[in-house]
Amino acid sequence: MNVRQVLEHFCSSSKLPLLMDNLRAYRVSNIKNAYGSSLAFIIAGIFLKSYKSIFVILSDAEEAGYFKSDLDNILGENCAYLLPDPNIRSFEPDKIDTFKTQKRVETINIISKKRKPFILISYPESICQKVVSESEINNSMMEIKVGEKFDIDFLIEFLNEYNFQRTDFVYEPGQFSVRGGIIDVFSYSNEYPYRIELDGATIESLRTFDTYSQLSVANLAFAGIIPNISENVIFKKKVSIWDIIESDTLIFLKDFDLSINKIKDGIITLSEKEGFSKTELVNSFDTPEFIRNRMSNHTIIETGSNIVFNTDQVVDFNIKSQPVFDKKFELLINNFTENEHLGIQNIVFSETGKQLERLHSIFEDINAHITFTPVYIGISKGFIDTTGKTAYYTEHQIFNKFYKYKTQIRYTRSQSLTLRELRDLVPGDYVVHIDHGIGKFEGLQKIEMAGTMQEAVRIRYKNDDLLYVNIHSLHKISKYTGKDGAEPVLNKLGSDAWQNLKRKTKSKVKDIARDLIKLYALRKAQPGFSFSNDNYLLTELEASFIYEETPDQAKAIEDVKTDMQSPHPMDRLICGDVGFGKTEVAIRAAFKAVCDSKQVAILVPTTILAQQHYRTFKERLQDFPVKIDYLNRFCSAKKQTETIKNIAEGKVDIIISTHKILSKKINFKDLGLLIIDEEQKFGVANKDRLKELKINVDTLTLTATPIPRTLHFSIMGARDLSIINTPPVNRQSVNTTLHTFNKQILKQAIENELKRGGQIFFVHNRVKDIEEMALQIKLLCPQAKVCVGHGRLSGDELEDVMLKFVEGDFDVLVATNIIESGLDISNANTIIINNAHFFGLSDLHQMRGRVGRSNIKAYCILFSPPLHTLNDEAKRRLKAIEEFSDLGSGFNVAMRDLDIRGAGNLLGSEQSGFIADIGFDMYHKILDEAVRELKETEFGELFEKKDFEKIKDCQIETDFDIMIPDNYVRNISERLRLYNELAAIENNEDLLIFELSLEDRFGKIPVQVANLLKSVKLKWEAKEAGFEKIIMKKGKLTGIFTQNENYFKSDNFGKIIEYLRHNPNEMSLKQTNEILSLRCENIHSINDALKFIKNLKTNEVIN
Repeated sequence: MNVRQVLEHFCSSSKLPLLMDNLRAYRVSNIKNAYGSSLAFIIAGIFLKSYKSIFVILSDAEEAGYFKSDLDNILGENCAYLLPDPNIRSFEPDKIDTFKTQKRVETINIISKKRKPFILISYPESICQKVVSESEINNSMMEIKVGEKFDIDFLIEFLNEYNFQRTDFVYEPGQFSVRGGIIDVFSYSNEYPYRIELDGATIESLRTFDTYSQLSVANLAFAGIIPNISENVIFKKKVSIWDIIESDTLIFLKDFDLSINKIKDGIITLSEKEGFSKTELVNSFDTPEFIRNRMSNHTIIETGSNIVFNTDQVVDFNIKSQPVFDKKFELLINNFTENEHLGIQNIVFSETGKQLERLHSIFEDINAHITFTPVYIGISKGFIDTTGKTAYYTEHQIFNKFYKYKTQIRYTRSQSLTLRELRDLVPGDYVVHIDHGIGKFEGLQKIEMAGTMQEAVRIRYKNDDLLYVNIHSLHKISKYTGKDGAEPVLNKLGSDAWQNLKRKTKSKVKDIARDLIKLYALRKAQPGFSFSNDNYLLTELEASFIYEETPDQAKAIEDVKTDMQSPHPMDRLICGDVGFGKTEVAIRAAFKAVCDSKQVAILVPTTILAQQHYRTFKERLQDFPVKIDYLNRFCSAKKQTETIKNIAEGKVDIIISTHKILSKKINFKDLGLLIIDEEQKFGVANKDRLKELKINVDTLTLTATPIPRTLHFSIMGARDLSIINTPPVNRQSVNTTLHTFNKQILKQAIENELKRGGQIFFVHNRVKDIEEMALQIKLLCPQAKVCVGHGRLSGDELEDVMLKFVEGDFDVLVATNIIESGLDISNANTIIINNAHFFGLSDLHQMRGRVGRSNIKAYCILFSPPLHTLNDEAKRRLKAIEEFSDLGSGFNVAMRDLDIRGAGNLLGSEQSGFIADIGFDMYHKILDEAVRELKETEFGELFEKKDFEKIKDCQIETDFDIMIPDNYVRNISERLRLYNELAAIENNEDLLIFELSLEDRFGKIPVQVANLLKSVKLKWEAKEAGFEKIIMKKGKLTGIFTQNENYFKSDNFGKIIEYLRHNPNEMSLKQTNEILSLRCENIHSINDALKFIKNLKTNEVIN
């Protein structure tokens, strides 16, 4: 059954026909008993049957978002439009949200044109704000069409007049950039920005593009560029939204009394606001009385507990909300069966087929003969239409999952504050060259080589020595990332100090890698328990997971199951940020072990985490026959003795404990799985005991410290790793607002959280006056129970404070930023950060990540001095964290300070010193080499050997014109980024994508860039043929062979010798000091060189 059939069924079977009759006969109709998403079906039905425009006014922005999402799913897109208010915070006109403004302008533009009926959805904060008239929109729009003549100077003048900002790259509405014949403009009338490509003075092509990848999305024939028509500065004359809406538009109101009160309160606040004149208020806002009067000219449908427009014409839809099953499948089966007996059809809505499959398999496993009709779209809330004898259920409510409505993607600069911004080099940054050590990056510089210009990276070393690095050797340079941002010491060019430091580091790294590989070898040799395949209980547990699994999480779960079902003991490390779903992986692994009658031990470093895990496991497994217990320092001697006895007798299935569990006194009846949380926090003695346990027991280790991908490739042969980089899909974003310190805002935030029974974090990073701050909070909110935690308390004291907060004994925790990063308090959903400008972006992001872990809306309030008093960087950070309220995929992992923690924790804290000396990326490279050498030598028999390893690198030196000219890509850091991106490409497909993206973004490829792209292919071919270096100068090519002995016994070298035999005039070989080189004449282009190397490889004779 598709959604249109469901809608037709609803229209014909419900009370909708009766409502339609009322609408034709009366001006006002009330409806009652229409719950869940039935209101969206009612509106969709009216729209379909009457084909008239409908204006839906709901009581808040979130409800409007869900309503629009429901209508998009029921009717398809481009029928319903959301009209948001343009402000970051309600009734604060001076704080404009660029993306809400863009959406508002886009919607006003669409409805002004009146091309076809529409459904407009809004809420009080938006409907009371006046908009620009249709004539103003038309007068301020600039239309562009493919094939028309185009005056670029006129466009720039137009954009400047309307306050568009010129940037290198466009990422938010109100920006434009000019790159030769390519102009990018982000109009306020479209979700995507426009890219105009010129051929002389004519528009050759017009397309939209994605701001994150900067690549084109779709071609257009014409477009209209509209400025920000909400700006009071430019558009003085504004009109009411009611002047744009046509008189036959139907008005639908829900809880309209609440909307009126919100508008009243907002206007009172504005009238009392300093610097906001009465004239501005009248010009910008409609009063509740005015709105009511204008509405009375329209046909109205109203629903809600307090009706504003009363009438005798009331339609009772007799629709009930979906029952609460709370993941109890017996209740669900009974309900479905009862519905069938009553002749009620069961329909289940789901966005993914996976959940419906799970539902089917649960019914099958428990032999329940239940039938239901699946519909593969999501709606926000289920309902039962008793009149129409149909139950419209949602799978997310059945499984008690959080459902998030889909919104337009926010393309903010903050998304680019990931790898790109943190890794991009700017002059003055420290860099590490693999052969020469640490220097200072001074930008790109053109240098002349044999009459042609080449681009090189300029690095300054000790005593102002300069090194120029060819763009083909960029992979040898990495940004220096040390410990806690400390400045490194510059190396001296030509000294032995750097090589000695590298040697010393390599030797230490080898020791660690050796231990890891030994443990791996020992484990692989041991027989382990092979767990059986999943049973229905595990399927039921998986189906009840409140969030949709992320791809990373699903893969980690699959990896763990595969490991557990294999005949060898598992040793897998799961890495992922707090709240990214590692615990769920552990719960499923533990339950899988219990299903095979094995015991599970969960080892955690602190009492708080033990308590937290105990709670989480107990809650998730409450509906299953599993006995869970815990041991920690708060357990009485009697309780400890009893628990230890139960473990030995097998009466405990899952035991959660601190290091007490490692005691020799504790004997398991049948231990099958050991789960270790944050292993790096345990001492040496505990780690040694762990090694004994781990050899023949399946082991799963969890860490909240992100392990960089580059590092995990190095360890691959020594440890199995699963990385969870993506946050839960349906996690609500944290509502983030920035203020100057204000006691009223502080009091209101705490009281609002207390009203909903929640707890609050207050971060104050100064120990000396933290008690004063706590006292201020107590005076402001006497009803709040306040506790204080900071790093100067002893370990046990701090743990006691935290534990009492976790247990709910306190409402507000005033703490420095030492709040345990593994702490997951689902009841704490407000965090207030004082002096936020002192924190880095990653710290702010991590602290904010401590709230919003459940499906309850979370709030983050940042206090800082006025923005104009801060430096540019602090301003940018605070604006970014305020705008970027969604958890961005990979956002945390890109933060460089976490990278260092990741390495230190995985390999031992003693490694931090080396990381500080040589930089993080260099440490990777050395670790990589060490592991590879060990695999080839000491542990050769463990790993598959290859006859001849492909050359790792091939340098290219040439006098050909090979570079990205600055008149093609003007931005230096973008040019350097492109060089780096190109250096990382390893196949033709990615090279073609890179070439197409260059052409898309910057226009036709110049000759120098075409040569650069071909030189990448040449490098691949040369590496495969066995060359470590290719020199192309003055029409000659010299290829220097690798010194790997195995190479000279390979087929590759055999083919070259064979080629030489057939073509003695084409080339010659030369041996100098154990270095063998090949020389060839008549190489006048990259194409010649490419052809020659390919012929060498295939042994094709040139005629």
